[in-house]
Amino acid sequence: MSIKAVVLAAGKGTRLRTEGVDLPKVMREALGEPLLFYVLRAIDFVPPEDTILVVGYQKEQVMAHFSGYVFVEQKEQLGTGHAVMAAREALGEGDFPVLVCYGDMPLLRRETYEDLVRVHLAEGNVCTILTGTSDVPMAFGRIVRDASGRFQEVVEDRDCTEAQKAIRELNVGVYVFQSQALLSALGRLGCANSQGEYYLTDVPAILKADGERIGICMRELGDEMIGVNTVEQLYQVEEALRGRA
Repeated sequence: MSIKAVVLAAGKGTRLRTEGVDLPKVMREALGEPLLFYVLRAIDFVPPEDTILVVGYQKEQVMAHFSGYVFVEQKEQLGTGHAVMAAREALGEGDFPVLVCYGDMPLLRRETYEDLVRVHLAEGNVCTILTGTSDVPMAFGRIVRDASGRFQEVVEDRDCTEAQKAIRELNVGVYVFQSQALLSALGRLGCANSQGEYYLTDVPAILKADGERIGICMRELGDEMIGVNTVEQLYQVEEALRGRA
């Protein structure tokens, strides 16, 4: 079955600019390669012509370095859901699986992405959420399951009760969706939150309310879950990559 990918790569990386480096976040380098290089290498089971890069800040740099991919522009930074909305036309017609991932998470391994896709197809899900446990402290959303162990909701770290804070299963923010259901849910996203943004994390709950099948691919991910938002995290990622090499 054909699959497409949407890679979110529009961020400015404000907290990475303390060194005076003026680059899009995904173009910051770890061991001599842009962060985005590692992500695209890990998902290269999806052909470049089916891989949509959502670009924004200094998009020309990303487009020049990664020619051969499909590019769409997120003109305003209005959240992760808004970023995926920018790929609506590029996704085109038909109904097929869409992998949604982030260009600033260079440590996620190919086998992790492949396992997520495998679970999605094997279970016949409309949405499959990658979740993970890690001993690295991370302010990620928690996965709340019902009494039967099925997905109930994602609760953002800042909104967690003390009991929910203790949940070890974290939302990585990487998903596989069926394209038509994804586009339908994106059209119903609201932005009534403290940031005034459209969150991709709200899409599984919308689809669950529609009665659609939501699956979970849970793995022990350790440092794979580290996204690069700060200079310290960039150093962490470099150390991890060096250890793998």
